Amino acid sequence: MQGRVLVIAGSDSGGGAGIQADIKTVTALGGYAMTAITALTAQDTRGVSAIHDVPPNFVAAQARVVLADIGADCVKIGMLHTPEVIEIVAAVVAAEASGIPVVLDPVMVAKGGAPLLRTDAVERLRETLLPRATVLTPNIPEAETLAGRSIRDRDDMEAAGRALLAQGPDAVLVKGGHLSGDVVYDALVSADGTRIFESPRIDTSNTHGTGCTLASAIATGLAQGMGLADSVARARAYVIEAIRSAPGLGHGHGPLNHGLTVRPFRTAHLGEGHDGSDGGPSA
Repeated sequence: MQGRVLVIAGSDSGGGAGIQADIKTVTALGGYAMTAITALTAQDTRGVSAIHDVPPNFVAAQARVVLADIGADCVKIGMLHTPEVIEIVAAVVAAEASGIPVVLDPVMVAKGGAPLLRTDAVERLRETLLPRATVLTPNIPEAETLAGRSIRDRDDMEAAGRALLAQGPDAVLVKGGHLSGDVVYDALVSADGTRIFESPRIDTSNTHGTGCTLASAIATGLAQGMGLADSVARARAYVIEAIRSAPGLGHGHGPLNHGLTVRPFRTAHLGEGHDGSDGGPSA
């Protein structure tokens, strides 16, 4: 049940997002985390003050050695930052991780507003990595950028998901947390249709690293042999409880409580409504 997850992403010195959040999440859900760090950030709950890129060849070297020795049951990709890193990560995944599920979190902007993906890298991401993704996990602004359309409601989320699906990933999870309202909707779009997950919104500023955490939790489920919908359901349950029980650290967007046990996050029953929706894990 353990599941080996190779995380290719940037480091967050504040510990709430990036590689640090990824390792904590994979471990909390019973998986084994390995890393290829793409960039170092000087970052806290208030924002990113500096980014130091890791040379692309060294990013590739980190991934290659762990894949050759330990192997992986899923690859999670987060912050890539530059076109050069995107290209070499795509090459490594194609050559060394063929057939392994890939969770692609297209990290573009930090919670505090700092850009984490250069504008000249967006098209490279779309061309090289979207077609290799088992599931793409954009938030609303990321989905709007990649799909080239505005998103104002649930219908727009589904439409954007279908537009992104046409770009090559096997499935797209459009995360609706940026929309207003008392309920948060996430739309999982695949060739089989759309499944809507929903949960009550939690009124809090402790949301730093939610995207990284959710993607790594989904990757852990896939690595452990769970189906995609079940992986998403468990990941959402984990993130919701991690937000609810956040430690309240820092003076900005605080980190989540990643130190949760696996037991409360067993897969929820996926009931089907007449509209194909799923109530999702309650918050």
